[in-house]
Amino acid sequence: MRGGEIADTASAVCLLAGCALAFVAGVGLLRFPDLLSRMHTVAKPQVLGLLLVTFGLGLRLRSGIDIGMLVMVAFFQLTTVPVATHLVGRAVYRLPQLPTGDLAVDEFADRAPGEGRRD
Repeated sequence: MRGGEIADTASAVCLLAGCALAFVAGVGLLRFPDLLSRMHTVAKPQVLGLLLVTFGLGLRLRSGIDIGMLVMVAFFQLTTVPVATHLVGRAVYRLPQLPTGDLAVDEFADRAPGEGRRD
């Protein structure tokens, strides 16, 4: 096998794995019951799936300008998704509808168990 054929095969594997992870993230959005679980589904497999797709495209395209654009896409995805999910999680935590019984440890609570939520 030549180097180009190996790169094309690795590209196909990365593209298929990335698409599978993005599909799993979409299914998780539909299947998980609450927003905290859905946030995990959106953040983890979706970002890894996008990184695998961009890596696969980089292996396939092999052009400097294309790889530079894919690196920028990956960089912005890695910097914005954690911040966005943190802000959504913080906003959900402050809602009174959050079932605190589902939390294993409530690290932000400075109250005794059984007291009401603070706003």
